[in-house]
Amino acid sequence: MHTLYWFTRDLRLHDNAALLAAARSDMLLCVFVVEPDWFSPGPFQCRIMGDHRWRFLWQSLMALERSLRPLGQRLHIAFGDPEEVIPELVHDHGIDRVVRSRLPGTREAGQWQSLQERLPKTVFQQFETLGLFTEGSLPMPLAELPDTFSQFRKRVEKAGARNAEALRIRTLTALPPAPGFPEDNRGLCPAIPEPLQPLLSIGGEAAGLERLHRFLFEDHGIARYKQTRNALDDPDAYSRLSPWLANGSVSAREVAETLADYERRHVKNDSTYWLWFELLWREYFHWYAFRHGARLFRRDGVQRRKRNVSFYPHRFKAWCAGSTEYPLVNAAMNQLRETGYISNRCRQIVASCLVNELELDWRYGAAWFEEQLVDYDVASNYGNWQYLAGVGADPRGLRHFNLDKQAEEFDPDGEFVTRWRGRSSQPVGLHLVDAADWPV
Repeated sequence: MHTLYWFTRDLRLHDNAALLAAARSDMLLCVFVVEPDWFSPGPFQCRIMGDHRWRFLWQSLMALERSLRPLGQRLHIAFGDPEEVIPELVHDHGIDRVVRSRLPGTREAGQWQSLQERLPKTVFQQFETLGLFTEGSLPMPLAELPDTFSQFRKRVEKAGARNAEALRIRTLTALPPAPGFPEDNRGLCPAIPEPLQPLLSIGGEAAGLERLHRFLFEDHGIARYKQTRNALDDPDAYSRLSPWLANGSVSAREVAETLADYERRHVKNDSTYWLWFELLWREYFHWYAFRHGARLFRRDGVQRRKRNVSFYPHRFKAWCAGSTEYPLVNAAMNQLRETGYISNRCRQIVASCLVNELELDWRYGAAWFEEQLVDYDVASNYGNWQYLAGVGADPRGLRHFNLDKQAEEFDPDGEFVTRWRGRSSQPVGLHLVDAADWPV
């Protein structure tokens, strides 16, 4: 059997059930498709992929290719529409089977369905590699996924999901040969921009595993994680594993198993539990995206709760540019734009500002995060934005942060605001009067 393996958000050799299945072949073509649409503005005035995530993704692809070569393989990087690229490769190389990881997101589901229709004689297989569990190992049918995270967490933990069987890691040891390493068109991909700030994270499986082991076993940052995780600007205060989890350079199961090993060998406390707690949040939004499909991207959300919002271009521009009336928000937005990363606390603060103070459609904020965040994940991003906007999984409804109180609690000396130039010299107010206003 000749198999095409379509790498997507599983850029690793370790703990990759989809690649293990694809390896049961006589010939294997490993492919990653870079889509031109990622780099063009979408309906919310933002690109699907901005400079930070593109740089991290390219680093991850190069690291993956280096890992494949000792196994007699290479990575075929194609620049184009998957619905055109995949059929062409299938025909050129006599492919019998196409394999990939199962992905949340309506765009991804639509591409998969379209390919099956275009290639009716080809076998298509998907495997679940992105989360802690497969759909079949969840303690409830997907159609009965709880409406809130707390209910989901209680059912998962009651089922004893942290045992070794549920988190068992499978390791890749060999791959079948490639079809002569066909030339690709990776040279057409956009150039990799120079970073504005020193990089906190380098893409690739080895770098992700190194960060995981350093945070746990070298720095023991995990032992005090619950106390430090709300810091606004301390790279050592949080795990910072999210970029590698987002593109699958490191699996959620790998993190969970390493965490369990740390707890057995060192300490098990509220802080170690909190990392597991955050993995469960990620897991919940993963299945939440599968359950609710297109409703994850609609203004009224999963709850179908109508909110009276308008689009004020000057407000959205000021939020993106860090020139609002709110110094703490400006500082976080400047950091995001220049580094591709802000803390979880900052994400909640700036999202609350966009939804509540600026009274904008939450989907514009979600789209800006999609463009800017190096750790963008479709399910977590849109699930969290819906949660904060009161149209998703939060039983309390709309979340409104007191910005002055947040600044007093998390930046009492103003160090974060000063470092990231949060005091705009020309802040944009909520209301503008221009030359077209009626005279009085």
